[in-house]
Amino acid sequence: MSRESANGHKEPILVSACLLGLATRYDGKTKRSKAVMEYLQGENLLPIPICPEQLAGMPTPREKTFFKSGNGLDVLAGEGHVVSESGESMNDIFCRGASMVLQIGHLSNCRRALLKERSPSCGVHLIYRGEARVPGTGVTTALLIEEGFEVVSEEDL
Repeated sequence: MSRESANGHKEPILVSACLLGLATRYDGKTKRSKAVMEYLQGENLLPIPICPEQLAGMPTPREKTFFKSGNGLDVLAGEGHVVSESGESMNDIFCRGASMVLQIGHLSNCRRALLKERSPSCGVHLIYRGEARVPGTGVTTALLIEEGFEVVSEEDL
């Protein structure tokens, strides 16, 4: 089903920039996804590229980050912890990035997002707690869901 408004404009959707082929990941690489590109084209969607970490001012490349405790919802509630490999607390930075993505979503009239699985910002179903993959959402995903956005990962396509 093609998504187009009555005036013929494509529906905007927030998309993790790395999935679109931009080198925004912590390691300076991309995770361009053919499935994502085909989905966006097939559904006639307008991708709005976002990278919460870059929006919050983090460089690329940057230290790997992961959850020390909790998940994105817990971080938003002030109870979970995202840390860098060197042990620095990243909660404020990740919350700032999530807030900026939400603002971009509102400014672009998005109601949906397609985000990178397992990211501490964008994970939809899975995140890393230390080296372990565990069920949970990233900080940005948690905020978008709280604000009523429909969020899927590239692995849901």
